[in-house]
Amino acid sequence: MAMSGGVDSSVAAALLKKQGYDVTGVFIKIEVAENCAWRTERRDAMRAAAALQLPFLTFDLSAAYERSVIDYLVREYRAGRTPNPDVRCNRQIKFGEFFAEARRRGADLIATGHYAGIRRDNNFATHGQQGKVATKSLSRLLTAKDKEKDQTYFLWTIKQKILARCLFPIGDYQKIKVRRLAKKFGLPNAAKPDSQGLCFLGEIDFKNFLAARLPEKTGLVLSEAGKIIGEHRGAHFYTIGERHGFKVNSKLTLPAGAAGRLPFYVVAKDVTKNTITVGSSAQRQHWAVKEINLNETNWLTDPPRAGKNYLARTRYRAPLVHCQVIIDSKNNRAKIIFTEPQTGLAPGQSCVIYDQNICLGGGVII
Repeated sequence: MAMSGGVDSSVAAALLKKQGYDVTGVFIKIEVAENCAWRTERRDAMRAAAALQLPFLTFDLSAAYERSVIDYLVREYRAGRTPNPDVRCNRQIKFGEFFAEARRRGADLIATGHYAGIRRDNNFATHGQQGKVATKSLSRLLTAKDKEKDQTYFLWTIKQKILARCLFPIGDYQKIKVRRLAKKFGLPNAAKPDSQGLCFLGEIDFKNFLAARLPEKTGLVLSEAGKIIGEHRGAHFYTIGERHGFKVNSKLTLPAGAAGRLPFYVVAKDVTKNTITVGSSAQRQHWAVKEINLNETNWLTDPPRAGKNYLARTRYRAPLVHCQVIIDSKNNRAKIIFTEPQTGLAPGQSCVIYDQNICLGGGVII
């Protein structure tokens, strides 16, 4: 059981023990320059494990995190994309390094405190090459009962063989119920606030985090007509749809009579020229798109079928929107066609596809 020190993973551990599992609590230690809180989190995890009378281990995955998460983020931002750190962390650390180390130490299963569900389907019919049908056991990733807390958006990269050995014990509970269970189980962190911010690093200033690795370089803010209307700190720091962190001259106006006092959103950026282009809220529909392309796709079950309607989520907690999916399985790519045009879609972010309450998988927006 991956125990972070928070209430969710602690309650998950308690539920597993109550269900008769042989549970060992594991704290994943991530010590990088920005993270000074791991000692406090480890202490809280250790106290929760002690209250539950669980064996407790620490896996130091700092080097793997630096290499596969932080270095990846820096490369992506330098290239002008906006990666999702939590998706990457789940793929490389929790369901990568942690899973592998737990298995090496003899664990049959791993569990986390994610708000998500799993359904095991036996004798599932799958369509293979030349229309052949085979049957196999399949694990489906389901959305959580608490829709406000659902975290399947961050879990789409899990491989089927790993999902088959995963447990998400609190996926069928509302957050308020988890808090009540924490008190019932006598957990010392029952009243601990939820963690915020970057995976394992917490509430850090993300632009300062990037600035320590990518130099600031003052650049120009452009209107959609190409007119210089302000300055910014460096094009790689901004994401599509962002409306903070750059300066716009209030005396200037955008085309079509849009007043300079209106909120401006980043609608495009060019890291080679170090420019960002902004538009006002009055112009949002001008830069909406109806199609996007994905790469690095991963489908937890059979991939989506052509012509069928699905739901897509393009940002965490963004509303689900109707779409169709065209698969290019040979190149691990897909095209998403939305029923209605969408705004604020940033290359590097994840687009996750759902069939009702089943998370089918997804890909990275290119």
